Amino acid sequence: MKQLIWIALFILVAVTVAGWGSYSWQRLSAVPEVSIDRNIHTSQNPSPLPLPAEKDAFYLPQIEPSRLWKHVETLVGEREGERSRSFTRDYISKQLQTLGFAPDLQRFDRGINVFAERKGTDSNAGTILVAAHYDTVPNSPGADDNATGVAVVLEVARLLGSRPTPRTLQVAFFDREEIGLLGSLAFTGSEARLKNLQGAIVLDMVGYACHTPGCQQYPEGLTAQPFLEASGVKSPDKGEFIAVIGDAEHPLLLKSFAESGKADLPPVVALPVPLKGLLTPDVLRSDHAPFWYKGIGAVLVTDTANLRSPHYHQSSDTLATIDRPFFAGSAQIVVNATAKLLEIR
Repeated sequence: MKQLIWIALFILVAVTVAGWGSYSWQRLSAVPEVSIDRNIHTSQNPSPLPLPAEKDAFYLPQIEPSRLWKHVETLVGEREGERSRSFTRDYISKQLQTLGFAPDLQRFDRGINVFAERKGTDSNAGTILVAAHYDTVPNSPGADDNATGVAVVLEVARLLGSRPTPRTLQVAFFDREEIGLLGSLAFTGSEARLKNLQGAIVLDMVGYACHTPGCQQYPEGLTAQPFLEASGVKSPDKGEFIAVIGDAEHPLLLKSFAESGKADLPPVVALPVPLKGLLTPDVLRSDHAPFWYKGIGAVLVTDTANLRSPHYHQSSDTLATIDRPFFAGSAQIVVNATAKLLEIR
């Protein structure tokens, strides 16, 4: 995940933001409550979802950890060469087809994205995109980076793909993230792809936790302590939380994640980043960044990569390093937040 590609963008953005002033970091608490449509309907699905037990309860479908793990087991292995990336694309496409989607291959210079959507019931409600990159760096099996992210997007597609919601659900699997965010740059370069997009959720490494004091680090220049405390993180120097990083201009996405955790799930630390990361370039290292610079609200959901994991971009990024309960909890948080965001009119 290279940063050099953003040097030119920093110069451009610096001119743009010069007159903006400072953001208020209290905007999360000022966001109105999300309005949820309580009328959940049944639909055809290979795995039909039950209705809520109580009429007024908003039903959040539950992930199946065994399905998540099967995806990661299938995908683990170096995905840098064309042959391995082609195998991965075929696997993703077949999984989407089984779920009733019609996957579309978006070709660009040096790579191919996989894209699919399920239309919403309200054409004016907009779209929510959930995405992850599927490639790896050379010589790394990429279990956490980013087979875990791909597996969660596939589980979102399974659980929410046939669920009627006002908003349209889109899923995307980006290629060539590791050599400069090429897939997401190609995706955001299409104005048609961005039309009516109300938010993007990007998953990049969501399966590693560390429990030793001092194992968790933080990006230079980003004040995280108030948000750690607000999230109930008792040991900030341990990597036992899932981080959700969003631009401060679009607090609703962060608020949705902050409200999607439960006592039995990992803590959610929602971090609003001012000035689109201009002062904290370490937070621009994944596929959410191109959406920020197109003015689209986007969040990065991550276990914080090298700020926590010693296996980042290493040959040791294997199945054995994944914390399976943490991984399943992170997946459930993503499903919870996505389900709520899809209901907004």
